[in-house]
Formats: sequence, C-alpha cells, structure tokens
Amino acid sequence: MNRVAVTGASGHLGANLVRELLRRGYEVTVLVRQTSRALEGLDVVMVNGELTDQQSLRNAFRDVDQVYHLAAYISIQSGDKEKLQQANVEGTRNVLRACRSEGVSTLVYFSSIHAIDQRPLDQEVNEGNPLLEVGQNQCGDYEQSKAEADRLVRENNNPSLSTRIIYPTAVFGPYDFNLSLFGQVIVKMAEGRLPALVEGGFDWVDARDVAWGAIEAAERGVHGDRFILSGHYRSMPEVASAIAKLTGIAEPRFTSPAWLARLSAPLMGVWARLHGEEPLYTRVSLTALSANKLMSHKRAADRLGYQPRPFHETMRDALQFYSKLNHLKWVSGGD
Repeated sequence: MNRVAVTGASGHLGANLVRELLRRGYEVTVLVRQTSRALEGLDVVMVNGELTDQQSLRNAFRDVDQVYHLAAYISIQSGDKEKLQQANVEGTRNVLRACRSEGVSTLVYFSSIHAIDQRPLDQEVNEGNPLLEVGQNQCGDYEQSKAEADRLVRENNNPSLSTRIIYPTAVFGPYDFNLSLFGQVIVKMAEGRLPALVEGGFDWVDARDVAWGAIEAAERGVHGDRFILSGHYRSMPEVASAIAKLTGIAEPRFTSPAWLARLSAPLMGVWARLHGEEPLYTRVSLTALSANKLMSHKRAADRLGYQPRPFHETMRDALQFYSKLNHLKWVSGGD
C-alpha cells in the first residue's frame, strides 16, 4: 500500500482529496493544527503540527512516498502580506526541506490559477503562461505569495524529489465543511439573502475533479509537470440562475456594474464587518471576477484523461451538502 501525506487536509479541497485517496486504497497521513469536522470518521493518521514547525512536517512525511501540499493562507483583504508570506512562501520552503530530509519521492504542490499571468484577456490561459511578477497591477499580496511559492517548487533541483504543480480555478462542490467564500455566496443565494449580483464571472471547477486530477498527476505525470485543472466559465447571473432552478428561490434582480461595485467595496466591507461577516466583495475578489474567461485544461485532458463534470451537477451536489450541514433552510428536490 502506498503511503501519502496531505497538508491542508481539513480545507474544502483537502477534504475531497483525502476521500479520493482513501477510495483508491492509499494509506493517508494528514498534518493538522486541530481536529476538524472534515476528517471525522475517516481512516487517516493525524499528526499535529503546522507549516512553520519543521519537525512536525518531518514527522508527517516519515516513511511517505508522496506528499500533497495544499495548506495555504487565503485572503482577499489588504494588510495580510506578512501572514501570506509566512504561510504560503516560507511554509512551502519548509515542506520542500522536509520532503528532501525524509526521502519523499513525489511532491504535488497546489498552486493557484491566480499565480499565473492571465493576460492578454482574450487569449487562452495555459501552462505556458508566465508566473506573475512582483509589482504587476493584477498582483495582489495573495497572488504574489502563491507565485513566489510556485517558483520555489519549480526551482527544486533535488533529483530524488519529483514535483508536479496543480492550478485549480475557482473550486466549489460538496465537503465544504468550513463554508468557503463561494460557498457563502451559494448559501446566501439559495436562501434569498443576497440582494444583488456583481457583473463578471469565473471558471468554476468541482473539488472532486481537482482531487482526481491531482492524484492522476502524481501517478501518471513526470517531474516538472504542470496542469491547469479548470471547469466551466459561468457569469454570476448564470450562477444565480442555476441556483434558482434547483431551489425555486428567485434570483437577485439587480446586477451591479463592475465600476460601481469597485466604488462600493469599502462600504460593503464596513457593513459586513459590522454584521460579523466576511466581506464577499473586495478589490481582490472583484478583480478575480473580471479575469480571463478562457482557462484551458487541454494538457490535463490529453495526458491524464481529465474531464470536469457539468456545472449543474456540481451545483446540485453542493446545495445538497450544505442542506445536510444545516447551512440551508430548504433545498428543492429538483435535479
């Protein structure tokens, strides 16, 4: 039986990855800072620790063949640069060191589509696009930290450690125990609590498809492989329409132009904080909604047989999952 370790296993994508690894018969060790609902009832070995603790990483990676490094600090706020650098850049540096010291054969690093320069916006984004450079207009603190960490993995020159890099687009779907940012949007739409939409959209991908693709990359890929794991582009009105069809809840009637949303973002942030909520619309999230629509997963399709499932199917499964978690008051039985 192959032994693997996963960092970030309690997150949305990690919860799906661990389940797919177990389904395939892998023996899984997870690095955790605290117990998580996402891992309850799963046959995994838990090692307490974090990315800043080199010894805990070595403990988690001992006698392991493959490491999946998902753990990251995600922020759409300003002022989090130090936390992002510590977790995403230095954390990845520590993971690389621990892999080398423990003789890990394969590292699969989960980067982000936001680490890649998506310009020009009317041309397809693929694995040949360069990483963002510090100082670019579209390069916020989060994007910069993921690009820097990506470079560390690419620069690995240890012949005994084979690396793969995965670029998911916007992940959604079941096993979102902590309610991701997009999960919050889905729940609010499904309960009729989102008063307005914002112009724009993104490429949305099922977390289960990303998990499947990452394992295929580890099993069938070669050193240095990079794969974009994308899904389907949908505008925010199209997302709302899909939810309305599944729940019977009317979609928001007003869609704010992008320029108006950018002007209103500071006020929306203040309103959200006053109500004890995380702001959904910030400069970073609004920039993402105006990103390139053309995300190619052709390399993953050709090399790995990757094929994302239909958007409607993922949304249905996501709504059913949130309903079971009591995030939703009611979900239609529609298909």
